[in-house]
Amino acid sequence: MMKTIYFIRHAHAEGQPFDSALTKKGREQADALIAFFSEKEINRIYSSPYLRAIETISPLAKSRGMDILEDERLGERMLSSSYFDDWQDKLRESFADFDLCFEGGESHAQAMERVQSILEDVILSEDQNIILVSHGNLTTLMLRYFDDRFGFEQLMNMTNPDVFEILIHNDEVKLNRIWK
Repeated sequence: MMKTIYFIRHAHAEGQPFDSALTKKGREQADALIAFFSEKEINRIYSSPYLRAIETISPLAKSRGMDILEDERLGERMLSSSYFDDWQDKLRESFADFDLCFEGGESHAQAMERVQSILEDVILSEDQNIILVSHGNLTTLMLRYFDDRFGFEQLMNMTNPDVFEILIHNDEVKLNRIWK
C-alpha cells in the first residue's frame, strides 16, 4: 500500500516568535493551498502549534471540514535563546555538527529525535495521505530523515510556503518538491 506524506513549510510570516502571524501575502499563500491540494486526497493534518503554521493550513483544513492536530514535535528548532547577528553562520555550523548546541537552544541531534518520533508515528498510522506543517529548519530535518543530502543549502533555498511530497511504497521512498 502507498502512503503519501506532504511536508509544508509555513507561508510568509511577520517573524520568528511563537505567536508571529502570517502577513497579507502569507494569508494569500495559505488560501492558494486549497487549489494546490484540490486533486489530492488528505486523511489527516498535523501542524506545529506555532501561529504561522496553524494559519498556513487553516484555510485548507476548513475547506475540507478537517481538524488540525497540533503536535509540539513539529515546532521549530530553537537555535539559541540568545540573538546572533551572524545567525546564518551559526545555523550552518549546526548542520556541520549535529551535536552543536548553543545556549538555550536545541541541537540538530535533539531535533532529529523529535522528527524521527513523529515520522515513525505517521508512517505506522492507518492514514494514507497526511500533511505535516512545520518550519524551515525542522522541515529540512524531516526531509533529511529520508535523504541525508538535505542540509543548510537546501534550507536556504526553501520558499515560504514550500511543499514536498514523500511517497512510501513498501521500503521504497520517493521525495519530490512539488510547490512551484
